[in-house]
Amino acid sequence: MDKWDSCGSSPAFPQPQRMQIQFNDQKHEFNKRPANTGRRSLSRSISRSSTDSYSSACSESSEDESSPRDKLQATSKGLSDFCIKNIQQAEFGRREITIAEQEMPALMILRKRAGGEKPLAGAKVMGCTHITPQTAVLMETLSRLGAQCRWAACNIFSTQNAVAAALAEGGISVFAWKGESEDDFWWCIDRCVGAESWQPNMILDDGGDLTHWIQKKYPSIFKKLKGIVEESVTGIYRLYQLSKAGRLCVPAMNVNDSVTKQKFDNLYCCKESVLDGLKRTTDVMFGGKQVVVCGYGEVGKGCCAALKALGTVVNVTEADPICALQACMDGFRVIKLGEVVRQVDMVITCTGNKNVVGREHMDRMKNGCIVCNMGHSNTEIDLVSLRTAELRWERVRPQVDHVIWPDGRRIVLLAEGRLLNLSCSTVPSFVLSITATTQALALIELYSAPEGRYKQDVYLLPKKMDEYVASLHLPTFDAHLTELTDEQGKYLGISKHGPYKPNYYKY
Repeated sequence: MDKWDSCGSSPAFPQPQRMQIQFNDQKHEFNKRPANTGRRSLSRSISRSSTDSYSSACSESSEDESSPRDKLQATSKGLSDFCIKNIQQAEFGRREITIAEQEMPALMILRKRAGGEKPLAGAKVMGCTHITPQTAVLMETLSRLGAQCRWAACNIFSTQNAVAAALAEGGISVFAWKGESEDDFWWCIDRCVGAESWQPNMILDDGGDLTHWIQKKYPSIFKKLKGIVEESVTGIYRLYQLSKAGRLCVPAMNVNDSVTKQKFDNLYCCKESVLDGLKRTTDVMFGGKQVVVCGYGEVGKGCCAALKALGTVVNVTEADPICALQACMDGFRVIKLGEVVRQVDMVITCTGNKNVVGREHMDRMKNGCIVCNMGHSNTEIDLVSLRTAELRWERVRPQVDHVIWPDGRRIVLLAEGRLLNLSCSTVPSFVLSITATTQALALIELYSAPEGRYKQDVYLLPKKMDEYVASLHLPTFDAHLTELTDEQGKYLGISKHGPYKPNYYKY
């Protein structure tokens, strides 16, 4: 296996060896930005950040919007090392988690097959992800495998409060609630990290904020970590920066670029959830609408396919000529945003970049244009330029703001430029089962690896692990793999048990 390496000079990725789990009677080897409370306060004074879960079955619109930071709460077993909105919602959150478990078969299989081995015994996993029923299933799976977990949220809008309550009631220290301010966000991460009696030896991150915070504020803890698992473009970019600068002193696993993340979560999850987020917040009719999707990576491809299927006229902006050619071959017009910004009804960003939609674009948008982001971070839309005295913000629904120009023209901004699907709707549990299983196996591999196998660098997941994750989900569809004969395997130059494709294969 080759190690992921942007410079092309790294040693070979070691073959995973530590853990073996039975599948179909065959053995598969596992082998923020600085806090800016002033700007955030202005946003909250103009359009108060809602604590409503407008997007889930659990409506929280009746809750007060005060911060729970100074509220003393305790679970039925006396645990008070957490900070959430309302511990009384634990029973409802437990039902949400139980529903998610039905659609996350691979994690359930891991619990049964690896639970006895406790491959994460002694692991202290600190996480910073979206806190939803699906990630709750992952956290509780890690606990079943022997890990102790402590968690914060990677997005101020995506936490489902009832789920956070259920996790706390179950014994996991959680510091998160829906509608955090920017100051709350970093406070929660610091409380998660700063426990005197509990120090992590593994990090599971989504966006790199937790890794950044520990590396910056708690360097002694950072140096003692056994490994980091990261699943977002933003977080991976930060890790490569640290590695290039010689400041990454622990091994890290790049889950974002694994096949099971890119080709399933990024594509199929976004394909379904982008429409859900738009419908729930705006009640928009898609047929005949003019839309610009900025970026034609896997997220952009999923968004474009879903929008096209409902009759929208889709335009694409793209900097990469290969992705641009793919968009053309798929029947989309590739343009610059400025060429059509006056005519379009929606602008959706999917690039992972910054300032993709600037004030110069928003000044020219038609009245009622919907502007939203499907990338992890809130940097793609230049929100700073909208927080000025001449523009008025009006909160019309949870996570829906009208930004109104002096002449009365307005744009509809969703989730204050943050991740649309997880902020404004829910996401499919099954496809997140694929990503979550990959994360769990990456943690096991890094934690169980013998000293010296992984250096202080960023690694790509072994192909064998990707194939194993996929195989765990096939029984859901009653799918049956064709087994190669010895002769066929020899002809192709591969083992009949895989891996079946070389690392450079793009699927």
